[in-house]
Formats: sequence, structure tokens, C-alpha cells
Amino acid sequence: MKKKLLVLNTTIMLGLGSIFASPMVKAESISDIQSERAGIQSDISDAEKVIQELQNEQSKMDTRINEIVKAMKENDKKIKKTKKEVTETEKDIDALKKEITVLEERIAKREEILKERALSFQESGGDVNYLEVVLGSTSFRDLVDRVGAVAAIVEADQEILSQQEADKAELVEKQESVEKKLKSLKDMQVDLEGMKAQIKEQKAASLKMKEKFEKKQLETEALKKDLENEDADLEAKLATIRENIKKEEERKAAEKAELNRAAEDVQESSTSNVESSSSSTSSTKGETSTSSSKNSSTTNSKNDSKATVAPSSANVGSAITAGYKYIGNSTYVFGGGRTASDIANGRFDCSAFVAWAYKQAGVNLPPSTGALTGAGKQVSKSQMQPGDLVFFNTYKTDGHVGIYIGGGKFIGSQSSTGVAIANMSSGYWAGVFNGRVVRVK
Repeated sequence: MKKKLLVLNTTIMLGLGSIFASPMVKAESISDIQSERAGIQSDISDAEKVIQELQNEQSKMDTRINEIVKAMKENDKKIKKTKKEVTETEKDIDALKKEITVLEERIAKREEILKERALSFQESGGDVNYLEVVLGSTSFRDLVDRVGAVAAIVEADQEILSQQEADKAELVEKQESVEKKLKSLKDMQVDLEGMKAQIKEQKAASLKMKEKFEKKQLETEALKKDLENEDADLEAKLATIRENIKKEEERKAAEKAELNRAAEDVQESSTSNVESSSSSTSSTKGETSTSSSKNSSTTNSKNDSKATVAPSSANVGSAITAGYKYIGNSTYVFGGGRTASDIANGRFDCSAFVAWAYKQAGVNLPPSTGALTGAGKQVSKSQMQPGDLVFFNTYKTDGHVGIYIGGGKFIGSQSSTGVAIANMSSGYWAGVFNGRVVRVK
């Protein structure tokens, strides 16, 4: 009897052992999949952050492009206005040319009159001098007549000569005015067309950069989608494993009930062993859960360690920091920055911005790029220091100016960005920097 009970007890224990062994193996598979899912979900989170950053960059590029479009519109208005002024001035020039022609004809006619008078005077004895007129007179009346005739001729000729000189002076003055106006218009046309080309070039560069961000975002979104699909597959596997575990437990529960009915007469020690085995299984599950929790905590700790602290910007002088408030909040306008309205709305061209910034530091500078080249002491680029004016050959020599802030960078009002900090050590600005550096006195 004892032998039969021992065999039955052993059979029950083996049966119960097989009931709990399978779920433990499954639990290990669940833990592995959950750990893999945690890694994938972390990658998905990282991808979402990258996508957000790319969207932020695209938003900035959209803002920059909008500012460029504004600048283009403003400069197009300026170009149209200038063309209108050119047309009106050309009409003025045509009128001046007609006046000049009239003056030239008037001068030519006077010269003919003077020639005729000189010839007539000579034929009538007008080649004698005043003394000859006095001595050669036959009577006092003849003397008076001859003196009067000479005086009248001389007075008339003097008036003609005076008018002649006045017309010649007017002719020279009007010719100089026409030439000066033409030169001014030609210079303005060169500036406007050059600026238009530069803005167009920088707009193309900004659109290319935005396209690059969009492409990177699409790639990241595709990667995120693949990770989400992989995560969904793992979730489906987990659901299948849990369903299989549930079915297995139901089957083992049925087997256990059947074995329990067969073991009603088994001694108390058999029941105690069964409870011990169940406790051991529960402990194993608890350890698995604790391990998963630790892994999750470790993952979160790693994610937290990715935070960085942005460095603080250096103080490079009041003339430089004055312009910081306009960064990302201004528009480049050719000829802008010279009125209170333009300044209030952040509408500057490069030279007006430099003049305004230095005015905030108590220094008066001319709002002209050409004049700024002589606004201080010329120094070599090797001696360049924050606050120096730096010049660039854009659409013409010294076509752009900014304020050096150190670290190979300068602040200025650029046609594509408005007021911004740009790198002059590489890229576009490095290629057009002409080496002119002016230290403001």
C-alpha cells in the first residue's frame, strides 16, 4: 500500500511539475519580447523627437523664406519706383537736351551777329582807335557823331557778349546736371539689379535647405513606420503566447483536477509538496516581473541622460547686443532703416543696420556702405576683433557690411534672413569676404 501511495505521489508531483514548467518557459519568452519591444519603443520615441526637430527646422525655414519673399516684394517695389523715376528723368533729360540745342543755336546766332557787326564796323572806318576818331574829325559836330557811334557799337557788343557768356555758363551747368543725374541713375540700377540677383540666389539656397529637411523627415517617418510595424508584430506575438499560455493553463488545470481526485487518499506530505511547487512558480514569476521593471528603469535612466544644456552667448558689446532683438524678427529692405517706422518694424538694409546698432552704443556712423569703409581705422583680418566692421563683395565691391562678433561670425541684415548671425569662415560669406576690416573710432 505504501509503495502504491509513493508511486501515486510521484506521478502527481511529476504531473504538477509539467503543469508549471511550460508557463515558466513562456514567461521567459514574454520577458524577451517585452524587452525587445521596450528597445523598439525607445527608438520610436527617438524618431519622433527627430521628426519634431526637423519640423521645427522646416518651420524656421518657412519663416526665413517668407522674410525673403517680403524682401523681394519690397525691393521689387523699389525697382518699379526707380524705373518710374528713370523714365521721368529720361523725359527731363530729353527736355534738357532740347534746351541745350536751343542754347547752342542762340549762341551760334550771336556769334554771327558779332561777326557781322565787326565786319560792318571795319568797313565804315571802325578800325580806328578813339584818338584817331578825335583827331580825324572835321568839326565838333563830326566829333560828337563819331564818338557816339563808337560808344553805341561798343555798348551793344558788350551786351551781346554778356548774354553770350551767361548762356555758355548755363549750358555747362545743365550739361553737368544731366551727366550727374545719369550717373546716379545708372549706379542705382546696378545696385538694385545686383541686390535682386543676390536675394534670388539666397532664396534658392533656402528652398534647397528646406527640401533637404523634408527629405530627412520622410526618411525618419518611414523608419518610424517600420519600427511601429515591428512593434505591432511583437505585440501580436505576445498576444499569441498569452493565449497559448491561457489554453495550456486551462488544460493543465483540468489534468490537475483529475489527479487531485485520484490522490484523495494520498498522505498530507503530497499536498504540501504541491503547494511548495506552486509557491516556487509564483516566486519565479515575481523575479521575472522585477527584472522587467529594472530593465525599464534602466532604459528610462538612459533616455534621461540625453538631455543637454545650451551654452550661454557671449557679450560682444552693446552695439552687437542691440541688434539681437531683431534676429528672426526683421526684414531686409533695400534703403530701409532710415526712418522711425522702418526701425520700429525691423526693416533694414545692411549699412543702415550697422549705423543703427552703433547709434545705440552712442556712436554716429553714416548709413552708407561706401561711407562706412572710411568710418574708422583699417586693420588686417588677422587682427580682427569683435565690434569691427567687415565688408563683402556681393553684387559689387563692398556691397555688404556687418559687425564681427568673434568666432568667425558676424551680425548683419542679410537679404535672405533680415537681421541674423552668419558664418564668414566657410560657405557663401567666406567666399565673398574681401578682407576689408574697419575698426570704428
